[in-house]
Amino acid sequence: MKRFPIPRPLLLLLLAMAGCGPVPTGGTPPPRAEPDPPTAASADPGALLSAYHWRLADARDARGQRIEALFVRPGQPLQLDFADGRLAVSNACNRIGGAYALGPGTLQAGPLAATRMACADPGLAALDQEAGARLDGTLALAIDASGASPRLELATAAGERLFFDGLATAATRHGSPPERIFLEVAATTRPCHHPLIADQQCLQVRQVHYDGRGLKTGEPGRWENFYDHIEDYVHQPGVRNVLRIDRYTRRDVPADASGYAYVLDMVVESEDTTR
Repeated sequence: MKRFPIPRPLLLLLLAMAGCGPVPTGGTPPPRAEPDPPTAASADPGALLSAYHWRLADARDARGQRIEALFVRPGQPLQLDFADGRLAVSNACNRIGGAYALGPGTLQAGPLAATRMACADPGLAALDQEAGARLDGTLALAIDASGASPRLELATAAGERLFFDGLATAATRHGSPPERIFLEVAATTRPCHHPLIADQQCLQVRQVHYDGRGLKTGEPGRWENFYDHIEDYVHQPGVRNVLRIDRYTRRDVPADASGYAYVLDMVVESEDTTR
């Protein structure tokens, strides 16, 4: 069996604000549909930037030609996230990030830095540089919040224009800050044994706890069928994971449905039990 633990220094940072509430797994499985994202009514650019994930929808050079080098990952467009004065760029070869500040109609980003993972695909390997070259520095910023979802436009000094569509974050959709918990997901699933989903397989989960040093504490909870959905998590048969989860309290849900929404924040530990 091959284990893939996360490096201790990073784990310590990621676990520092962990929560420790109980995990409701029984009862009637909740409906899969999430509430519609809110409309972008706020005129505050800072609030809008942090309330949405920004996914690259179009990019044009000064002549109006599409910048193809920024679209080498079909189905996984470059994504910008703004939080606590930091800009994070994902869906490139590496994760890119740095500080940012807003001015009147401007975004000052950087200096940006990237992790150092190698990518075999030349186009993907070049994406870090292509994205960083256009996002690092002072950019003209405009946000169109008139539609059902906002659109962000960033323009470089060279006349290039990047357009990003806003996708509401989980905190925006659920209207409250999350509770941070950790769930261990077993490598195998089991029949759900529930009248509404009797023909389906359920994840087997138990809650685990960490201290401020990144060490597991206490005894894990008991294994249970998990009837909810973990957003952004795809289970691979034979792989055991420890997940860091943001758990949100749902609003206006039926009395017999789960009162929580679970969103994957990161995979803390992964083990392929088939090797």
